[in-house]
Amino acid sequence: MIVAPKIRGFICTTAHPEGCAQHVAEQIAVVKSRGLIENGPKKVLVIGSSTGYGLSSRIAAAFGSNADTIGVFFEKPGEPAKCGTAGWYNTAAFEKEATAAGLYARSFNGDAFSDEIKKQTIAAIKADLGKVDCVVYSLASPRRTDPKTGEVYKSVLKPVGESYTNKNLNTTTGEVTSITIEPAEGDDVAQTIAVMGGQDWELWMDALLEAGVLAEGVQTVAYSYIGPSVTWPIYKNGTIGKAKEDLESVQKALDSKLAALKGKAWVSVNKALVTQASSAIPVVPLYISLLYKVMKADGTHEDTIQQMDRLLRDRMYSGNPQPDEAGRIRVDDWEMEQKVQTLVGERWENVNTGNFDELGDLAGYQSSFLRLFGFGLSGVDYEVDSDTSIGVPSISAE
Repeated sequence: MIVAPKIRGFICTTAHPEGCAQHVAEQIAVVKSRGLIENGPKKVLVIGSSTGYGLSSRIAAAFGSNADTIGVFFEKPGEPAKCGTAGWYNTAAFEKEATAAGLYARSFNGDAFSDEIKKQTIAAIKADLGKVDCVVYSLASPRRTDPKTGEVYKSVLKPVGESYTNKNLNTTTGEVTSITIEPAEGDDVAQTIAVMGGQDWELWMDALLEAGVLAEGVQTVAYSYIGPSVTWPIYKNGTIGKAKEDLESVQKALDSKLAALKGKAWVSVNKALVTQASSAIPVVPLYISLLYKVMKADGTHEDTIQQMDRLLRDRMYSGNPQPDEAGRIRVDDWEMEQKVQTLVGERWENVNTGNFDELGDLAGYQSSFLRLFGFGLSGVDYEVDSDTSIGVPSISAE
């Protein structure tokens, strides 16, 4: 079938198999161009491995360090006349490329919050890898089912304490408007922490520890964001920020648990980028559009693959992780440089619909968004039929 983008709100309901494969290939090329990561991980588990930072983490480990990888995700396979999700096609392409490079790659599609997926993953580690020396936790989900109680938690993106009004961007039209977001109420904060906090990361690490499948010196990392003060009411000080505080408390607990293995847990604060998750957060798309314009002009713009390659190459496996005062790794350092933030802040104050084309990067934002779903990639013929029923080799073989 001919696959074209169909956008509804902040999601694209279609994905292009060949386009996703090209996007994966481009990321692989970035990593390979930088050479091997000395002393990098060799057996890696990525929880949330099919899109965004998780996918780039898996690519950076495999093609930067020749690592064998297991990926866990929850995606929808395609059918002959119906698109699967981008994450499904990304993983199909990744496995094909990894196999061609002589690398082990196995994937599990299911609810990563469940005990069953944890058991299946651990069984695969035992059978195929023995132990893993790196665990990346990169899940982004709007809801989570508690594996012990069966309760379904739902996250919300709201400020805490009082309503918040600020500028917002319509990423389809480029119109800059005002938006008011009502504050969290009831158990909104607790629910969001249950979904997006550190509980499931800790459950995964506890299960891996108990099963004896973590290697000596193992490192684990989960991802966070801080950003500038203009985004704090909806992010850092909002419900999602409360969840990230919980994530940081779990990081400290995991440090203690991994001490016997001489292991280390990290929270990495990453750059603001267009991802399926960030597109859903009010106010943030306008900030990202302004940021892209400034950082591209400055020559410091990175996408997820450059970020994750730098995280592994220059921080986690460099012998010099450069943690901040709170013990976090910061690969948002170029974003948060004073000169960048000063210019973005000035443009934020002045931006409106009339001057947005001059101050912001709508084309860059829209292009980055469409690329997440395999659209707008050079070298792909979007006028020919696509095989939307393509399978993920390690899953199809089971």
